[in-house]
Amino acid sequence: MGHNSGSALAADPLMVPDLNVISGAPAPGAEMKAARGRPLIISIGKHFRGFFDRLIASSSLVSNQPVLDVRDFAWTQMLRENWQAIRAEAIAVALRGNAAPSLATISPDHRAIAEVNKWRSFFLWGYGFRIDENADRCPNTAALVERIPGLNSAFFSILAPGTHIPDHRGVTKGLITCHLGLVVPRDGDVRMRVHDRIVRWSEGETLVFDDTYQHEVWNDTGGTRVVLLIQFERPLRNPGKWIAQTFLRVVRRSAFVQEARDNIQTWNAAVKQLDV
Repeated sequence: MGHNSGSALAADPLMVPDLNVISGAPAPGAEMKAARGRPLIISIGKHFRGFFDRLIASSSLVSNQPVLDVRDFAWTQMLRENWQAIRAEAIAVALRGNAAPSLATISPDHRAIAEVNKWRSFFLWGYGFRIDENADRCPNTAALVERIPGLNSAFFSILAPGTHIPDHRGVTKGLITCHLGLVVPRDGDVRMRVHDRIVRWSEGETLVFDDTYQHEVWNDTGGTRVVLLIQFERPLRNPGKWIAQTFLRVVRRSAFVQEARDNIQTWNAAVKQLDV
């Protein structure tokens, strides 16, 4: 099932991401600012999340299990067939210097769960918005993800050695997550718990799961784990479809998402000044 390990990255120092040069630490009071800036629909929705998730689940055209069958999503085959081209772009672009900021730097809502400087991201798409500068630098990957039905977000998710992402969950059952394994170290254990399932990545293989189940991640290795992370709209019938799409439309227009887009642009501008 697996392919060659990610240890080849260590052979070329240019391919090893520097995860410590630019701090991704939030400024004092950032957590409070993030809470204030969160879309009202998310803040209110958390009180009714169970009700909305049950409505969406009852309208789902695919399984509601924590881990889903990749065969139910035909487009995942195109990712598996092109994984080496995607991996090459991740190594050439996202893993160079400071190209990929910490997820906490980009998304205020992740500051509570992201280990500063250890969980990094290189966004191609975010909440329905194409990040043109980044996507243009990864043309093969961008062209592939843009063929995914209901694409919401796409980014290279990069976990440094020793990272533990604590137990957390996604905000809506209207979205499903797919991981394509790109760099998976083999000198230890790198794994994810989704509800009561333990899953592991293989290079060139896809994993599809429902992130509204509690999940957490460990990289207990000496290497960097890299996946292409895709969030896409769950196939639904009404009324769940209407609920999920209304939620996403509000979030996409919110100041919360616009701030994240601005943070990516600010980061890219700062990296250019460093000639990275």
